[in-house]
Amino acid sequence: MNIQGINEILIDQPKYRQQQIEKAIYGEFISDWSEAIALPEHLRKQLAEACPLDIHAEETISSGDSRKALIILEDELKIEAVLMMHKGDRNTVCVSSQVGCPMGCLFCATGKLGFKRNLTADEIVEQVLYFARQLKKENKRVTNIVFMGMGEPMVNYDNVMAAIRILNNPNGFNLGARRMSISTSGIPEGIRKFAREGLEVNLALSLHAPNNELRCKIMPVSRRHSLEEVMDALREYVDITHRKIMFEYIMIKDVTDTPELAHELVKLLSGWLGYVNLINYNQTEMFAPSTRERIEEFKQILEDGHITVVQRYTFGQDIDGACGQLAARTKLQID
Repeated sequence: MNIQGINEILIDQPKYRQQQIEKAIYGEFISDWSEAIALPEHLRKQLAEACPLDIHAEETISSGDSRKALIILEDELKIEAVLMMHKGDRNTVCVSSQVGCPMGCLFCATGKLGFKRNLTADEIVEQVLYFARQLKKENKRVTNIVFMGMGEPMVNYDNVMAAIRILNNPNGFNLGARRMSISTSGIPEGIRKFAREGLEVNLALSLHAPNNELRCKIMPVSRRHSLEEVMDALREYVDITHRKIMFEYIMIKDVTDTPELAHELVKLLSGWLGYVNLINYNQTEMFAPSTRERIEEFKQILEDGHITVVQRYTFGQDIDGACGQLAARTKLQID
């Protein structure tokens, strides 16, 4: 999809054409300009030639609850996006913010692919549109968006914020800010900036360890930004926004799931405005997922310590559902 030239085409057009186009692309989810019947035919032809709307992707469908797409960008690089379908007509799209990721977390398949570049705002939105078009055919719609795919959103801050505003625009996609969530590995300056945006977008921290020593081993970002620095930035965020934080914690066998670490986590998060999301780990070559028994024990320790806990169950194991796994399996390298 290439819509960069739309503004140039609209220079001599009435101002209301911009709103008509935004509604057609982001509200009606057209995939071809011939569907934009509110526009005059000559303008549709001009847009079709200069700004095609087709999205190129390879898709793998899981057992009814998730779909992962490998979206091919204009420069032939590839990114991943996932649609997770829940009971009650909740359809969440997990989007990528970068091609690859510079963070290098050991448990993340994306880190093994390296980093190529940031995505533009349009390339981020394109991932949502891909699934929105599919759901439209099923009389359904995207209800939630999470920035938890490939890349670190806070490193591509400006484009991520621009994408959120496109998706939040009442003249287009019109998705409420509270239905969007950003997950960060811990970039203090990004967290502080985000606190002052005036948006009600949810914030999640990929915590995954209750102390800096373990976090440095599995998340290299902690060598640059210590857990203490990150928590200080989060305190500032809570003071300004009064919004809850989701602390994501991945359950890796014999690495992050011991009872001792659970007690440390209770101590770290005691009194915080937020909750812990325990994540079932998708198997990789380096690590194995925790057993069900160990997860239940870990969860019980947190709850006994008055920490609110929710559990994210694994979606799409048969499509290599963890971020970056499908690209790694199909050897779609980004170099």
